[in-house]
This record gives sequence, C-alpha cells and structure tokens, in this order.
Amino acid sequence: MEWLEADWPAPPWVRALSTTRLGGISKGPYASLNLGDHVGDDPRCVAENRERLRLGLGLPAAPNWLRQVHGCEVVVDGDPLEDCQADAMVTGRPGQVCAVLTADCLPILLADRAGTRVAAVHAGWRGLLAGVIEAALARLAVPPEALLAWLGPAIGPGAFEVGAELREGFLAKDWQAEAAFIPQGPNKWLADLPLLARQRLASHGCGGVWGGGYCTYQDAGRFYSYRRDGATGRMASLIWIEPLARGSRFPPPSIST
Repeated sequence: MEWLEADWPAPPWVRALSTTRLGGISKGPYASLNLGDHVGDDPRCVAENRERLRLGLGLPAAPNWLRQVHGCEVVVDGDPLEDCQADAMVTGRPGQVCAVLTADCLPILLADRAGTRVAAVHAGWRGLLAGVIEAALARLAVPPEALLAWLGPAIGPGAFEVGAELREGFLAKDWQAEAAFIPQGPNKWLADLPLLARQRLASHGCGGVWGGGYCTYQDAGRFYSYRRDGATGRMASLIWIEPLARGSRFPPPSIST
C-alpha cells in the first residue's frame, strides 16, 4: 500500500496523509485500493481495502467515514457519527481518525501548531464556493497564526476546465480569484482548485499552507479521477492525533515523490 505523508511542520504526534489507488484488491475501474463504498464497487472488496488501510497505517481506530454531499456541514467531537451527512470533521480527541474521500475534489487537512486540534475537509468547487473551508475553520476554532494546512491530491490547474458561470461565482466572492482562472476558449477556463483554497485560507489569516502539487487527472497510474474516468474509486485523506499511550506510533513511511 502506498500513501503520501503530509510534508508540513506539524508535531510528530499529528499524522496526516493521503492514500493512492495502489495496494488493494478491487478490480476493473476501481483497481485497486478503492475506499469508497458508494461508487458501485464490490462491498467485500471495499471492506477488505478499508481493513488493509487500518492495519497498514496502524490506525488507532477505524476512520470516521462521512456521507459527503458537497456541502458545508462539519462534524465535531460529540456530534452523532453514524451515517453522518457532512463534508468536514474536526476533533481534539487523540485516537479519533478524521477522513474524507476524493477522486478529483481537493482534500484539505488542518491542524494547530500545538497538535491539539485537527480537521479533514472535502473541498470540491461546490464546497469551496459554498464556504466549506470557512465552516471548518469556525468549528476548528484555532487562531489563524497557529493554523497549518496541507492540500492533498486533486485535479490540477492544467486539467480542470470549467465554464464562465463557475468563474463568475468565485469572482463574486473574492475578486482575487481571477488569478485562479486561465482562459481556454469561448466561455471556457482552466481553474486552479488548490489556488482557490489557498486564497480562501489566506483570507482568514492562514499563510501556512503546504501541498497541492499532485494532479489526480494526469496521473492515472497513481490516482483515481472522476472527471477522467467516470466510474472510478476513491482515495482517502486522513488526519488524527496519536494516543500518547501507544508504543510504536509511526509505521514506516511510504515511498513518495
């Protein structure tokens, strides 16, 4: 199994990473480490893949899988988790694993510099436009100067073609979003999803942002991409605070480039 560790200055007891599509048992368009149970894959394969994830990463608990709807709902400690419809999760509890599933949308992992609060955010263009980052930051309740963010694999600025209406929606919220759109033809633009997220984070005082360099669309061997393939699997981006009582807290890191 391969995964990408967040390259950021969070404390070592904060674990943050994104999986690739490699290392599971799913077949066909879902090959091989599909972690999404809502995309048409064999449920037995998904269950085995999730178990491989748990064991391979040495997770302190099974991830809290959300029912994502491209909205702004945020789950926080104490909220009901079973069949929870939300697109972000925040916790300060050691051992609780926050997770989001993506296959082009942007996963954002957040933590405070002290390593006491973490969050996982599912940020496609709908969520970004609706304010999912702002909703997550409000529930995370971390001073901007103490905030760290890592952007996981998502569709890159060279592959994400959108229409004028989407661009106008972002410009209506922030004129600086113009820098995230490159003309591609009549009423067509290439959108930079990671840059739009960086802009939203910066507007709330967060300048500590890392990642954002992996394009899911252009690397079919490593990543799922809904826009490229249609029927496809989902990768997971996870973040948690390691319980202090655990003996061996860190599994060997995966090879990443």
